[in-house]
Amino acid sequence: MENLIPVINRLQEVFLTVGAEVIHLPQIVVVGSQSSGKSSVLESMVGRDFLPRGSGVVTRRPLVLQLVNVPPPGERTLSENGIKTEEWGTFLHCKNQVFTDFDEIRQEIEKETERCTGANKGISAEPIHLKIFSPHVLSLTLVDLPGVTKVPVGDQPDDIEQQVREMILSYISNPNCLILSITAANTDMATSEALKLARDVDPEGRRTLAVVTKLDLMDAGTDAMDVLLGRVIPVKLGIIGVVNRSQHDINTQKSMAQAMQDEQSFLQRHYPSLASRSGSRFLARTLSRLLMHHIRDCLPELKTRVTVLTAQYQGLLGSCGQPVQDQSATMLQIVTKFATEYCSTIEGTARHIETSELCGGARMCYIFHETFGRTLESIDPLSGLTTLDVLTAIRNATVTSHTAAIHCCVD
Repeated sequence: MENLIPVINRLQEVFLTVGAEVIHLPQIVVVGSQSSGKSSVLESMVGRDFLPRGSGVVTRRPLVLQLVNVPPPGERTLSENGIKTEEWGTFLHCKNQVFTDFDEIRQEIEKETERCTGANKGISAEPIHLKIFSPHVLSLTLVDLPGVTKVPVGDQPDDIEQQVREMILSYISNPNCLILSITAANTDMATSEALKLARDVDPEGRRTLAVVTKLDLMDAGTDAMDVLLGRVIPVKLGIIGVVNRSQHDINTQKSMAQAMQDEQSFLQRHYPSLASRSGSRFLARTLSRLLMHHIRDCLPELKTRVTVLTAQYQGLLGSCGQPVQDQSATMLQIVTKFATEYCSTIEGTARHIETSELCGGARMCYIFHETFGRTLESIDPLSGLTTLDVLTAIRNATVTSHTAAIHCCVD
């Protein structure tokens, strides 16, 4: 079953190559309001800083993130490209280029985003495809979408909220996708835009997992126990609480390993009964398990769909004839056949004779004898010319022969 996720990843790459997704493949879509902590959740699962940071709208294009678990450097073979570094990333739009510096990955995301949307907060539905290889990640496929926003800023259109909603719905409406609904703990869970969107397409909650971020930023004297236990809004797949790195932690370059330790310490102090079922590590394991089980449940339908499409395209391919072995001979056959058909049409011996109009040789004969002849007869060659004009033209035309005779006499 562990090999299912790499197979799905490979299918996604094939569909991207041909430029169409004819099958809805299982994947995890990350949905949340602006600044709810979506990017921090993804970075915690990767264990690296690689996503753009800033205020306002940061994620402005969908990011399709494929996490691939690989052996440590000492255990790798040539099948892993022989790359010496422990972790690396590749972009679909950067063919044969390997990024070993995660700062360069962030810069490439920013550059590719600005190439498509400009530098002033515009958004686009064209996705960026990033694949990260690491021995520290679990094999997953996630899609990070722009956060739900209300007020347009910069170059954003007035209907920015509607555009973002339509973009999110286009992804989560796929019945084979899992929805990772992100909500900050310091907001009211009942007003969560992410949960509302998830409910619209998944009313029974069978493919929605909720994540509550920023547990450490709640008001003093309050906690999220009722929310995490599902007493406020129940979620079938569960609700997982996490602690994000603060902006101060990012500015001081606090390591991911230290952030994970601090997260566990916080959970043990404030939510001891839920500590084993909360945190970024538990979230990554849960997502991997859910995605694997979801793929297993979708497998019969996917297999049927692939079988039907295979038969359909095999029939289409068969209608194109046999593969061309000798291109020169085939081209000669095509030209010879065309010449034979052309001659048959001119001579009137073609297999299919037209009855509604003249064609082929009959049409050419009609044009020359009827249309062309009448047109020539209607033209007066001497129109506008006097007798003197004609004589002058004759003398000018015969001067060459006279000049030649003079030259011969002189010689």
